[in-house]
Amino acid sequence: MAVVLLLRGARVFTSLAMRHLIPFVKKPPRVAVIRLQGVIAASGPGRLNDQGLAPLIEKAFSRGKPVAVALVVNSPGGSPVQSSLIAARIRRLADEKGVEVLGFVEDVAASGGYWLAAAADRIWADESSIVGSIGVISAGFGLDGFIGRHGVERRVHTSGRSKSFLDPFRPEDPEDVARLKSWQGQIHESFIAHVKRRRGGRLGTAEGLFEGEIWVGHSAAEVGLIDGIGHLVPTLKERYGDKVRLVPYRQKRPLFGRFAARAAGDALGAVEDRAAFARFGL
Repeated sequence: MAVVLLLRGARVFTSLAMRHLIPFVKKPPRVAVIRLQGVIAASGPGRLNDQGLAPLIEKAFSRGKPVAVALVVNSPGGSPVQSSLIAARIRRLADEKGVEVLGFVEDVAASGGYWLAAAADRIWADESSIVGSIGVISAGFGLDGFIGRHGVERRVHTSGRSKSFLDPFRPEDPEDVARLKSWQGQIHESFIAHVKRRRGGRLGTAEGLFEGEIWVGHSAAEVGLIDGIGHLVPTLKERYGDKVRLVPYRQKRPLFGRFAARAAGDALGAVEDRAAFARFGL
């Protein structure tokens, strides 16, 4: 009798183990989840950039035939170029694979962070999420007065009138400022075009929509920056059923830096990231 029960148990185990190989057995829907957390920059520990995210994004769209790819966004922004590259990669793969992209905002999706969120076909956020800041910013310091008070003379020699541009150790040049604003305007227009292309008729006509203003939760939905209030798991269960399978993809960080300089760089990057989030009271 014991032998018979053992054989039956083995058959049941084998049947369950081989179940995923049977073509006509319906599998639970699979949603790839990509976490986009942090400041967007071309380099730096823990930063979001196209080079670092490319393998994850490619796998998320290709492995296991997902019914959708979910973007979990928590970013105060950063590089407009990296924002554009990442969003373009997501849209290209979504179109190639015919996969829906769903966006979920956590604490903040501002500036470049919203550029990423807008890559989704639909966007949800928490009631307290900060959304928007569709604009371009450039910040620095003017140290010409400081070095003057300390008897330091700045010597700069260039070949080409525009080579010394916005030198922080020299008085601000109105021509340099005008040139910078021209560049910012072009980037801003690209940002606006991306948002309009992705959000379409859902966008409202709220004052300041493309002037760097931010909205919170329900107000973001009212102006059309998001589609509603919702969280990742309950929203996906509502759309795909309770058996939906979530497969996470996120950048891996090394447990320990190899050199002291790396550790110092990580610490400095953490301070910069903290300052970026602090702009939104986070």
